[in-house]
Amino acid sequence: MRILSQIRVPHVSSLRRGLSHRYFQLGVVLFGMILLMAADDTGTRFNKIGHGMMCVCGCGQILLECNHVGCPDSDRMIGELRTRLASGDGDTPIYNWFASKYGPTVLAAPIRGGFDTVAWVMPVVVFLLATVGTALIVRAWVRRRNNTLTTAEGIVVELPAGEQAKQDAVRERIRRETEY
Repeated sequence: MRILSQIRVPHVSSLRRGLSHRYFQLGVVLFGMILLMAADDTGTRFNKIGHGMMCVCGCGQILLECNHVGCPDSDRMIGELRTRLASGDGDTPIYNWFASKYGPTVLAAPIRGGFDTVAWVMPVVVFLLATVGTALIVRAWVRRRNNTLTTAEGIVVELPAGEQAKQDAVRERIRRETEY
């Protein structure tokens, strides 16, 4: 009973003030989020498109990351990108404009689909197929080597079935007898 009398119950007006303070904080956070989303749109598009193109000076770097000292092209291209963004063009027309002016090598990734996508995917597919093919060839060589015996004259003789087990037994015996 004594403990209950020590608990302070806040007054209704202070609860309203606290609640209105929370609403004010929520409003400030929402306003900030809206400002960030609106301000980020142009910068995000600029970064996205700028990172989708290559600098044409020959440095082989992404347009917005070209750190080529005295690069004759990156500043001009970035200015052209800003102009195109200010004109209200969409992403694809901007890419097409740069591709028509500087050639398709200005694109860092395919945008059109079809043959462009195939041209970008084929090197990876060829690399994977070459890796798998090499692994299969090495595996076949290892299997063949395990079933063969080289004579003193350097002639490779393929062992008949069952000889491999005898060879393995001999190798195991040699290994055991030569251990210290």
